[in-house]
Amino acid sequence: MSTVYLNGNYLPMSEAHISPMDRGFLFGDGIYEVIPSYDGRLVGFTPHLTRMQNGLDALEIPLQLDPVQWREIAAQLITRNGGGNLGLYLHVSRGADTSRNHAYPDGVSPTVFAFAYEIPPAPVADKSAVKPFSVGTAEDLRWHRCNIKSTSLLGNVMHYQQGHAAGKDETILYNSRAEITEAAACNVFVVKNGVVATPLLDAQKLPGITRHMLLAILRNDGSIPVEERIVTLDELLAADEVWLSSSSKDIVPVIEIDDRPVANGTIGDIWLAAQTLYCAHKFDF
Repeated sequence: MSTVYLNGNYLPMSEAHISPMDRGFLFGDGIYEVIPSYDGRLVGFTPHLTRMQNGLDALEIPLQLDPVQWREIAAQLITRNGGGNLGLYLHVSRGADTSRNHAYPDGVSPTVFAFAYEIPPAPVADKSAVKPFSVGTAEDLRWHRCNIKSTSLLGNVMHYQQGHAAGKDETILYNSRAEITEAAACNVFVVKNGVVATPLLDAQKLPGITRHMLLAILRNDGSIPVEERIVTLDELLAADEVWLSSSSKDIVPVIEIDDRPVANGTIGDIWLAAQTLYCAHKFDF
């Protein structure tokens, strides 16, 4: 992948330069999105752009790019980078100031950067083809505005590294009340007695796009009951199935938590049904 977008221009990655005074570099003062595309077909483009705009509004970053312009940027990056299976990374920081000051500066233009990178083929609904996860758990030590998809990801990175260092694929987080929040880079679902539950959205959780689409798909189909509610750590550990969701992973079954099997330690049938529905409808959004 060699061609990127930076502030209205398409250029080689090696020629893309951003000021060291950019507040994205100095403060993590920015918003980002990652959108998968398969043979030019974008997954969840509209909800991704809605979440990006919500984040920009929350940080009071003014940006004069509308969804039509973003779609054109996405299309250009896909074409200029050869198509196929690509992830599109979209990044907006507040921009570069002349000094380092915590207060939002006036009169600076946002920095807009985007690039494409190769991703694996689209996940399929096949127990033999999916890699199930082994995860750990930890108390959530991040900040209390996790609903904003900020580029300030140090808290998430540290929790993810905690699991990685222990040989785990992810770390599922819980708050001081032993309620599940999310994972370091994914949303969390549990299944018990055929009912799928996921934690209610609030400032402790990112409103994941795959989460949003999966809930809509399951509710529209009606064959699998779903709930948005408080999910406790005890429920997680006693679940029949546990899943993680993200734009890059679709829905991943978890078969081990803290070195203990989830139920009988195999991929569940509810996951297979949900992944089948998701694969059939994920390009509808």
